[in-house]
Amino acid sequence: MPGHALGEPCWVDAMLPDLEAGKRFYGELFGWTFGGGRAEYGHYTQAFRDGENVAALVPKRDGRMPTVWNVYFCSPDLRETGEAIRRAGGHVLIGPAEVDGFGTMMTAQDPGGAVFGVWRGKDCAGFGRKGEPGSFCRTELLTRAPEAVDRFYGEVFGFETKRPEGAGEFDFAEWSLPGTGGEPVAGRVRMGSGFPAELPPHFVTYFAVTDCDAALETLVRLGGRVHHGPLDTPSGRYASVSDDQGAGFAVVDTSRRTGAGPS
Repeated sequence: MPGHALGEPCWVDAMLPDLEAGKRFYGELFGWTFGGGRAEYGHYTQAFRDGENVAALVPKRDGRMPTVWNVYFCSPDLRETGEAIRRAGGHVLIGPAEVDGFGTMMTAQDPGGAVFGVWRGKDCAGFGRKGEPGSFCRTELLTRAPEAVDRFYGEVFGFETKRPEGAGEFDFAEWSLPGTGGEPVAGRVRMGSGFPAELPPHFVTYFAVTDCDAALETLVRLGGRVHHGPLDTPSGRYASVSDDQGAGFAVVDTSRRTGAGPS
């Protein structure tokens, strides 16, 4: 894929208790193959679909660390972006730090409490495949501070906030980059009373599949769980799920765009 613009989602990785179990799970679910992970870089392991970069898996160094999928936004200058994050009211938690020659990463937290990554690619510029079956499709932020995070990501990445038609009373917005004609790069959902109080703000990673229902059957057979859905929406038929180790994500068949309201 060509180079990524500032603020474009360009990479995802999962922190898992058991790397080999993760390779088996995602290998069968999405048809991924895997490179070797070097010990000096924490066994950070790239995943491929048909030879193209799609994600990475990494074993957790500490059992207290969350089992999660992380999303990274592109930046050509991580130090400058780190300064912008602090000015806008966020926090830089980790980095910048080099990852096995693949690139340089930074972990940060927005004013609403959600954690996200920033990536400057080297050998791995980011996704080699995106929006196709078995690869990253989109990301959505679930937050309890919608106004604050809209301002924050606008200041840090230049995101423009738009509320799509048909959202109704549901507080959903799309973020786009300037000069792209309003094409969304991410979504933002306000966490209302229907969300469990203990659920923290977070980004949800969506992976494209050719058949949502068939993917769910495979996921459950492999030990994963379905938390919500499948549902038909204008973005496609999707479901919120977790893998057999507890990392949450979503699957979506974008060929089935029906229903009313946002995903």
